[in-house]
Amino acid sequence: MFFKKGTQLFGYEVVKEGREDVMYINCFGYALVPSISDDASMMARVIDNLIENPRVSRIVLSQQKNYVYSHAETQMLIEIANIYTYLLREERILSLEGLDAEKVGMLNYLVLTLLRSDPIGCYVTVRRLIREEKILHRQTEYVRRLEKIYSLLNKTTMIKQVATKLEGLEVGNRSIYTEIFRPEVLPNFTFTRLMTELPIDAEIIEEYSLGEKDEKSEVTILKKKNKVKYYYHIMPPEFKLDEDSLLLLDMAKQVLLEHRPRAEEFLDPERMRHVFFNIARDLLTELAQTKRIKLSYKELMNLAKILVRHTVGFGLVEILLQDARLQDIVINAPIGLTQIFVRHADYDECITNIIPSQEDSESWAAKFRMISGRPLDESHPVLDTELALKNIRARVSIIQKPLSPYGLAYAFRRFRERPWTLPLFIKRRMMNPLTAGLFSFLIDGGRTMLIAGTRSSGKTSLLGSLLFELMPKYRVIVIEDTLELPVEALRKLGYDIQRMKVRAALLKETTEVAADEGIRTSLRLGDSVLIIGEVRSLEAKALYEAMRVGALANTVAGTIHGASPYAIFDRVVNDLGVPITSFKATDIIAVANPIKSPDGMHSWRRLVQLSEVRKNWTSDPLTEKGFVDLLKYNAEKDELEPTDELRNGESEILKSIAGNVKEWAGNWDAIWDNILLRSKIKEALVKVSGKNPLLLEAPFVVKSNNAFHNISDSVLRELGNLDSKRIFSEWQDWLKREIRRQRI
Repeated sequence: MFFKKGTQLFGYEVVKEGREDVMYINCFGYALVPSISDDASMMARVIDNLIENPRVSRIVLSQQKNYVYSHAETQMLIEIANIYTYLLREERILSLEGLDAEKVGMLNYLVLTLLRSDPIGCYVTVRRLIREEKILHRQTEYVRRLEKIYSLLNKTTMIKQVATKLEGLEVGNRSIYTEIFRPEVLPNFTFTRLMTELPIDAEIIEEYSLGEKDEKSEVTILKKKNKVKYYYHIMPPEFKLDEDSLLLLDMAKQVLLEHRPRAEEFLDPERMRHVFFNIARDLLTELAQTKRIKLSYKELMNLAKILVRHTVGFGLVEILLQDARLQDIVINAPIGLTQIFVRHADYDECITNIIPSQEDSESWAAKFRMISGRPLDESHPVLDTELALKNIRARVSIIQKPLSPYGLAYAFRRFRERPWTLPLFIKRRMMNPLTAGLFSFLIDGGRTMLIAGTRSSGKTSLLGSLLFELMPKYRVIVIEDTLELPVEALRKLGYDIQRMKVRAALLKETTEVAADEGIRTSLRLGDSVLIIGEVRSLEAKALYEAMRVGALANTVAGTIHGASPYAIFDRVVNDLGVPITSFKATDIIAVANPIKSPDGMHSWRRLVQLSEVRKNWTSDPLTEKGFVDLLKYNAEKDELEPTDELRNGESEILKSIAGNVKEWAGNWDAIWDNILLRSKIKEALVKVSGKNPLLLEAPFVVKSNNAFHNISDSVLRELGNLDSKRIFSEWQDWLKREIRRQRI
């Protein structure tokens, strides 16, 4: 906060921030760290200001750091200010009528001094004085006035909060205030507030660190008594800086704000951040020399990173995105009044100690508009885009008025730094080896499939993992409106892959190509595997048109919202207008859904169903047995199990795949044997990955798949059949050689 020129020490300004009036009190030049709980004179000054402005929502004591007192804490102080005003003006508590000089002196001390600087001490003192007077059987005007003070204080939130802790309290001991007033602390260069202290009466569950060695953030997971949500407390490096560093950052930010990046610079955010990092580093060096502040090279680099994060970046959201164990980050409207919520891989929904500001949220919205090239205004109140920060990627959904009546709100879906693979899903128990083997078989068989599920069920991650089951010899076209699938990882592994970004379903007017036109265009780009990020709208018709006319001879796959095969049928046919005969072009529907614990406190991602779509039905696949489960979730075993139709070789889709392969045609045992072989290979990778987790990551999984296909081809040419035992044995020898080679 920058005060008007000439603002005196302890002078204040009331600033309108969204729907709140915030009182900023100037503490620059004060010898002590400003604190309402520790400093009686500071409490008295704050209450004096509130007597003049009793309608403020928050109080901020501004020094090199801002100490922000919440609405609830401010209201407790306003109650005291109102009592002070009432006693003097309405009750005329200090009038001389019927009192001697000693009693007047005591009332003056209680009201004019103690009530403003130590209201709890005032309450305890008044209670003691009343008790002493009543022991002497005195019922005087003095006692009446004491009882009035006592009655008013006894009704306050502050006294009620500490009522059970007042026995034996010494007046002047301010330790009790530290339990009531716990300000959020933020450096002056950022608007986002952070509750730095750990909550009282909370059990520490886990502690861990994020980030690089010289700029670590500490995370503490806590569980409050009688609370369902866990508490996610993070302490970023910018909140641990010394006063000199904070001064430099504050000055540097004011300079950089005058040189904001142009819209066209956001077309390449990574380069733009690099340029501003160099500017920030040079600016901080110059300011440090001017202020005669010594900075080491590491300190300078860390300050430059922080400055970039809080100017052209996304502030503490970037710190949260560093946590690989976070899956979702949610910022609800009205921003500035509620804390950020996160979804943690191990602790589910958590509340954080971060409260973003309206200023920051508006700045982020402007940046996302420029990065995406998409509108965000009252005519277009929804923006779906993506955020990329080095190896960190996230999908971003933003809503604003009129859809969100209280203004901007954000949802960030963080992607894993490295793409998911089927062996990783086996390790996380989302699926078992048999399911992975069946997926591998279906992908090689060039089937059409939809990955269905509810939000946060892992649909997109599963679809991304299936891409690494494709043989690199195939051309792949990926169509998305928000870039989520691991296209760059596939490109680095040598895949012939083309990404197409199409218009979001909710947008009508934009320069981007519509999704259905994107699909039709893909058909003119050659024989390709076609991957649709999400089937939502008109593209469904174009997709099924393409499948029906046989334009796509390879794998076609996409994600869609739905909790069961029939729900998918209902959505595609009744909501999206795809003809029933076209829907039959779907071969496989896989359903992923979260599984909850009996107490409702925990959830896990699981694949719960894998069904084939048969072709010999006319109007209702449910009553005409158009859906046949191949795998079904067993809750007791917590895994998918093969159905009788799969065990007995009654799958029409698998038979269709086998019908095109000489060695498998009419031989169910050979098909099943190959599925089990693929399952054993996936399972073996998981078993040997304990000492080397990289064996489950995409580069090695693709290498393993390539080895499997090459070995299978070699064995087939040598023996004339796909001998599973021979293939698996040679693959194991290959794996051992690879592991030895990596250890050298």
